[in-house]
Amino acid sequence: MKDIKLTTRINKPISDVFAFTIDPKNTPRYVETVVAEEANEWPAKLGTIYRNKRVDSEWAEYEVTEFKENEMFTLRKKNGNLLVRYTFKPVDSNKTELEYYVSTENSELDESFIKSIVEKLKIVLEK
Repeated sequence: MKDIKLTTRINKPISDVFAFTIDPKNTPRYVETVVAEEANEWPAKLGTIYRNKRVDSEWAEYEVTEFKENEMFTLRKKNGNLLVRYTFKPVDSNKTELEYYVSTENSELDESFIKSIVEKLKIVLEK
């Protein structure tokens, strides 16, 4: 099993950071390998299914397996072994600490790719 956990501070209130990251239309803005993402229901909740289309035109499905509004949510790839967890902590009223955790059982994770996701998310949110 491989896992990577990265943390960053974003100069936005926790509610803004949570709302941005849970919204499927925003994923292509900070994950370079995703060109489109949709959810089977809105607002998202425990059990919501996200589908994303990668740059290679393949579709992947993820299920929300943990959900606490403005605190955390976890996406687990259906028919796969990938887990992505976003955890949010307030630093102050206008700053959020985001922990981005990725885990897989059968393959290696590219730490530079994961780092680029977190860095781009911070840039996009702070614009």
